[in-house]
Amino acid sequence: MKRILALALLISMAFGAVAASAATEVKMTGDARVYGNYWSKYNYTGWNAAGSQTYDSLTIWERFRLRSDFIANEGLKFRLGIRVNDAPWGAGTFTVDNPAVSIQVYQAFMQFKWPNTQVEFTVGLQNVDLPMSADWLGSNPVFGGTRAAAALVAIPVVDQLKVVGGFIRFLDTNKDFDTTTKQVPDEFDGYLLTLPITLDGFSATPWGMIAVAGRNANYGTFVGNGGPNTNETLATYLFSAGTYAAPVGLKNSQNVFWWVGSSFAVTALDPFKFYADIVYGEGNGNDRGKSKRAGLFFDVAAEYTGFDAVTPQLTFWYSTGEDGSTRNGSERLPAVVNYWGPSNSFMFGNQDFNFGGMPTSSIGSWGLVFALDKISFMQDLTHRLAFTYARGTNSARALRTANLLTGTGPNQYVMMGRDLTTNEYVMGINFDNQYNIYQNLALIVETGWAHGSFEKSVWGRRFVNRANDGDTWKVAFGLQYKF
Repeated sequence: MKRILALALLISMAFGAVAASAATEVKMTGDARVYGNYWSKYNYTGWNAAGSQTYDSLTIWERFRLRSDFIANEGLKFRLGIRVNDAPWGAGTFTVDNPAVSIQVYQAFMQFKWPNTQVEFTVGLQNVDLPMSADWLGSNPVFGGTRAAAALVAIPVVDQLKVVGGFIRFLDTNKDFDTTTKQVPDEFDGYLLTLPITLDGFSATPWGMIAVAGRNANYGTFVGNGGPNTNETLATYLFSAGTYAAPVGLKNSQNVFWWVGSSFAVTALDPFKFYADIVYGEGNGNDRGKSKRAGLFFDVAAEYTGFDAVTPQLTFWYSTGEDGSTRNGSERLPAVVNYWGPSNSFMFGNQDFNFGGMPTSSIGSWGLVFALDKISFMQDLTHRLAFTYARGTNSARALRTANLLTGTGPNQYVMMGRDLTTNEYVMGINFDNQYNIYQNLALIVETGWAHGSFEKSVWGRRFVNRANDGDTWKVAFGLQYKF
């Protein structure tokens, strides 16, 4: 506790010193969340991905984020974001008497405009999102909803068009010194370009990204909200199962990944609004055939905003899946971090309280989400009701082979409930409620139910029988304060 207080004191002194300077303005924003999650049959089994641990039925989480902008003038600022990320009461930072220090820097970037122009640079650890047609569809299925160290530049061309480009360093495993006197390909770098076009009643953002992936980078890094509980790593979404077949690993020291896509939004028929996104991507194309991964994803969505008390939303998506052979690589879209999920669906883990959803993957599946959003019959009280159905586009043989190749049992590379065969489906309903106690303080209650039908020949009797014992239920309740 003394270390936490000392760190807080130092930060306060630094803020005070800056605030005292007439040339710099300091603005602070942030949020705090305290919530409890009650689960029955998390991951459809009540276990972690490997089936080696049982998930607690009730866990209380706390999250805090503080963003401080140091503004020199309208063309120059620096942002520092610190956080205590979702940590459970009784562990880590919230351990009784002798808590661990876990304050993290999650944003640190400078932003400035080139003098006498509107060309804007953003350099440092920042939020990076590839384009999506609508906020309520979640984030881009290739990369979005998270942060990365990047250098981006936005260049206005005309009022209706600007160019955004930049460089992202996803990984540099050995940092400034490699492990030997010979150069080691341990970096994973990305280069992106987007072209936002805005017209009356219509907008589109064509985009592309190229990534150079070094063979020795640590692709075993956990990603996503589930982390070790769902075995989601960078390798899960980037590489094919064939990469784990003999000869194991990649042949080339560096491989290229590339993606092209576009988002579309039509609002000319307001209050009817229509959206669409399409992405094609490929990786390891010049490596062994079994290591190649390439696939397609698209979504189409609509909402009606003409009602005062409710906003209906409908989304359909489709993504290519694995065929029956591992020798020809993977037919699924490669991705870096996937946070796609419409209407805060419980099935995609995109709800207000993190660690609150199921790990359904939009890659290798198709389905629909129907939601009644922004339901309100009383001041300061809103509701959301969403139904989700998803079915796999993957060959059962492919997922069965992936389980044999990549671990000692199921759920090491592909996972039951997240990755679906053409014979499997999952569906769920969530009903979420928010009451604004004050303008910036909300009481939130989220509920969810999920059911899945799975193949024993792919996942084994132990996991499927456990899923068949009963459906998944979740209740999350807590407070969210924004300032």
